[in-house]
Amino acid sequence: MASHSSPGNPAPGRPGIGALRNIGIIAHIDAGKTTLTERILYFAGKIHRMGEVHEGTATMDYLPEEQERGITITSACTTCFWAGRQINIIDTPGHVDFTIEVERSLRVLDGAVGVFCAVSGVEPQSETVWRQSEHYRVPKLAFVNKMDRPGADFQAVLASMRERLGANPLAVQVPLGEGPEFSGVADLIRMEKITFSGESVRREPLSGAERALVEPWRDKMLEALAEHDDALMEAYLNGEDIPVETVVRAVRAATLSRAATPVLAGSALRNMGVQPVLDAVCDFLPSPADIAPAHGINPFTKNGVELPPDPKAPLAALVFKVLIEAGRKLALVRVYSGVLAEGEDAYNSTQAKTERLGRIFHLHADQKEPLQKAGPGEIVALAGMKLPRTGDTLCRKDHPVLLESISLYKPVLSMALEPRNTEELDKLKEAMSRLLLEDPTLTCLHDDDTGQLILSGMGELHLEVVLERIRRESGLAPRAGKPQVVCQETITREARGEAEFHRELGGQMHYGKVSLSVVPMPREHGREVHVPLDPKVWPKPWLDAVAEGLEDGLLSGALQGFPVQDVSVRVEELGRLEGQSSAVGYRMAAAQALKAALQNAAPALLEPIMNLEISVPDDFVGDVIGLLGSKGAKIENLFDRAGQKVVQALTPLRKLFGFSTELRSATQGRAGLVMQFARFDLLD
Repeated sequence: MASHSSPGNPAPGRPGIGALRNIGIIAHIDAGKTTLTERILYFAGKIHRMGEVHEGTATMDYLPEEQERGITITSACTTCFWAGRQINIIDTPGHVDFTIEVERSLRVLDGAVGVFCAVSGVEPQSETVWRQSEHYRVPKLAFVNKMDRPGADFQAVLASMRERLGANPLAVQVPLGEGPEFSGVADLIRMEKITFSGESVRREPLSGAERALVEPWRDKMLEALAEHDDALMEAYLNGEDIPVETVVRAVRAATLSRAATPVLAGSALRNMGVQPVLDAVCDFLPSPADIAPAHGINPFTKNGVELPPDPKAPLAALVFKVLIEAGRKLALVRVYSGVLAEGEDAYNSTQAKTERLGRIFHLHADQKEPLQKAGPGEIVALAGMKLPRTGDTLCRKDHPVLLESISLYKPVLSMALEPRNTEELDKLKEAMSRLLLEDPTLTCLHDDDTGQLILSGMGELHLEVVLERIRRESGLAPRAGKPQVVCQETITREARGEAEFHRELGGQMHYGKVSLSVVPMPREHGREVHVPLDPKVWPKPWLDAVAEGLEDGLLSGALQGFPVQDVSVRVEELGRLEGQSSAVGYRMAAAQALKAALQNAAPALLEPIMNLEISVPDDFVGDVIGLLGSKGAKIENLFDRAGQKVVQALTPLRKLFGFSTELRSATQGRAGLVMQFARFDLLD
């Protein structure tokens, strides 16, 4: 690593693409991500006072809910400079309920810094975010934080990285002392001792005892690097002195190929080890020019399109997040190729619409720095645009391209919100529409019968935070409760029904008589209505009225009034009364005949069945299967994937309220859960 002890002020204009670093800070909750980010910003000269998470003053945790809880809820963006490099940083949440924030951040980042607690090692959410980063092939550094805590164990963290993450940790630093004895770190690349005092960093030669302690670690590092670098291997085997530049180049190559993860150590809260992390970001993590060009498809020809990180190439940019600020939309965008320029037109290929680009900003948490344009690799915010949604691609209309969208997670928990009056319902819908735009993992449906809004999200904390935001930002206080599962109805045997309608309505007699049959159909076949009568004999308005009466009747079944599915209705015969038969009469008779037939056909309830996919370490497979058994689940499949067991099951939705919380409890939070609707099926 180059030795940079002070922030490099950016040269006039912005650094070239090779000097850009787009990184995320990822880890389990409470590992110290936000504290590390605060120190990075302070030492890089971006802020002049370090905020503290425990005091609710952290720069990047700017939502009131984040400051009160001391956790990160939304991923926050900022830009700083170090040693002539521009570093765009996204500080991501650690709580599993906010996984989408990590997912969409990793989708647009080039590198990441994984933060691990020196006492707890690899924690459950560390596994989740690490797997997400591997999915997007993101090169990473690791920072073992809290080395000053009693119980800190650097070697144990490396071992847990190997065992639980399948990673190949490469220590490029080792701590000098652990717990209360922690005094600094040894740089294995330069064989120097690094100590920290306030804002200063001091490098000095290792003492004899320290060198004896550190040399086995250096040998391990060089042996690991030699596996990936032939020239270094030859020099190492011959006992030659290996230049620092050669080692740095080898570490960088191993990092970029994801063959190894450089590991550093320190204590962010005590300002120890932060500047070397910045050095490592500059020296080891990729610029946008170091990664493979992005790929998309032409939405019209379906041909593949390569997107080189070149400002002269056609524009391709991905909207990875949408915020609402003071009622206006703010779109966070990663530019992959070409240039975004203020005031120009951009083609939204996802929506097939063109819109003029508004103002462009670099973000610093909730502050903005205006820009005229943004080139490849830049992460910026666009204000004043109405169209963009999460996952949209912006390009030029004469060079259309569609980038791979961002994976969406299905909500796993729901609750009912009940407004106190009609006026509050309208305000609540408006507030929810803003939140739904920001958070793709939220869904909200309005139940016309009960007047409730059914809100669904990723977990209890997720929904709790949403409720707090509604109350705080909109001044609303809806009643929150547990929603009812919405079922459907079907029939289990054939039956017939007949009804005759003969009544005076509005001073006029209306008559209709309908005989029909109903037949059950295979599951998920929907519903069919057949009126196979001769239109030359029966006026078309009457036949249409019969069909409409049957369609409406199928919306409310004979048991509990749920919609009827998987049934075929066939009209057998109509009756006529001269001078009194009418469309109204036939419509009413058809509905009554259908209700009678459904009652005679052994109606049954169909409930929503969910597909569950649970990934879990081997140690907890028995606990998961036992928990699924208590929920009436049917195990469909069990297999290995990426060192974990994957359990696939079908489970009734009504038994899954609170399931994600029970699953975390049963597996110490180490299980991953994906739940999505499968079908409606018979109650057990």
